[in-house]
Amino acid sequence: MFINHKKDNMLRKVVLIYVLLAGTLVYGQKFDGLALTPPMGWNSWNKFGCDVSEKLIKEIADAIVSSGMKDAGYEYVVIDDCWQVDRDENGNIVPDPERFPNGMKHVVDYVHSLGLKFGIYSDAGTKTCQGRPGSRGYEFQDARTYAAWGVDYVKYDWCHTSTQNAKASYTLMRDAIHKAGRPIVFSICEWGLSKPWTWAKDVGHLWRTTDDIMDCWDCVDERNNAGFTVLLDRVVGLESYSGPGHWNDPDMLEVGNSGLTVSESRAHFSLWCILASPLMAGNDLRDMTAETKEILMNKEAIAVDQDSLGKTGVKVRDDGDLEVWVKQLADGSRGVVLFNRGLTSEKMTVKWTEMGYPPYLKALVRDLWQHKDMGKFKDEYSAEVPSHDAVMLRVTPL
Repeated sequence: MFINHKKDNMLRKVVLIYVLLAGTLVYGQKFDGLALTPPMGWNSWNKFGCDVSEKLIKEIADAIVSSGMKDAGYEYVVIDDCWQVDRDENGNIVPDPERFPNGMKHVVDYVHSLGLKFGIYSDAGTKTCQGRPGSRGYEFQDARTYAAWGVDYVKYDWCHTSTQNAKASYTLMRDAIHKAGRPIVFSICEWGLSKPWTWAKDVGHLWRTTDDIMDCWDCVDERNNAGFTVLLDRVVGLESYSGPGHWNDPDMLEVGNSGLTVSESRAHFSLWCILASPLMAGNDLRDMTAETKEILMNKEAIAVDQDSLGKTGVKVRDDGDLEVWVKQLADGSRGVVLFNRGLTSEKMTVKWTEMGYPPYLKALVRDLWQHKDMGKFKDEYSAEVPSHDAVMLRVTPL
């Protein structure tokens, strides 16, 4: 019998390619249909660092409900670093038994019982940023554990990674999460080092564009972590990469922490909303001032962030300390932020042409912090913007 080895080898190659493609279709993708609007919730790191516990997480979850934050759209309760201490003899990740005496699934079940979702933290390296066990070499095992606990969100950091390739490392964890079978939002946190906006659309649901945020206006430390105004500058030009299911993430909110004034916090929140950023509160929700509650639960500002069109706001004018940002919304209206970085109050103007409207168009202008219709205007609208503050508007054509 004559065997055509050339054809036989070709057939084997075709079969191998088919198998590889089939494997990709089975778990070589992220969960679609998640994070169609920017995720909203709370993360422990900004306020509490390593001081996390079962008691704290339960109290924070209770506060999200009792304060009205759940009704405003906040749903994820995310434990950041330091919840894990070791691996057992089978390689399973072990939560700190002193801080989480009833185990992590108990905490997850409690959060779920309140109608909220639960998030957890790990790292693509051998250790987390605080030296706890990372997921390197345990990706599929950890993903199965998280799925068994009922985790809904995984934040995946980039410490102790040595010469690892970021895209390959995050893709591996994506595959592990997908194979585990539980729909989980995957948050990529490698600080924008490998420009994840250019490759992560099909890997994660959101990716950090910057170094860590700091609780200040414009400070920068030796590691390039910085205040929100500095991080804001670093995301300019990345607008086109973000959209439903794949978001730019300039890091968590510092609203309600001690480093910002009320006006600065209002500006911070306004700009994160105009950027379609994930809104992850980072303060102590158990003890919020009235001003902090007003900012974090401004449903009109949140509606701009959560708009179904998923467009990211664009800086359309930069006059030194005075900036105009515009975000296209699903109903044809525009979200607008007039941002004053200066030390004195200034009159600022947005022109219709900067929003993509003809100057003759009549539009209703609503101030989203005053919760007040300001009137009907043509061509432009002007407002007085205090120092280190922002005016946030919704402009609706009539």
